[in-house]
Amino acid sequence: MSTTDDRVYCGDEGHVVRRTPGRVYVRLAGGPLDGQLLDVTRLSLREWAEGVLLITDHGLYGPGGRSLYSPSEADPEGPFRWEGDTP
Repeated sequence: MSTTDDRVYCGDEGHVVRRTPGRVYVRLAGGPLDGQLLDVTRLSLREWAEGVLLITDHGLYGPGGRSLYSPSEADPEGPFRWEGDTP
């Protein structure tokens, strides 16, 4: 269920960004960004296939670290699932 209060990932976890009309979003599932929405409006086919590395201070590697989120093969339009963290 989506509401206008959903948090959109923006790379700066100190700010809450709201949905923008006309954009496409998927929910992030698991890991440090669980529950946030990711704007996938301009993702390339490669990013849809391989996933995206998102900056987060709350992952395994702390400030500057990244978390990999990828679409599920079973539900490519569903949530992007957390795959792990990298420095």
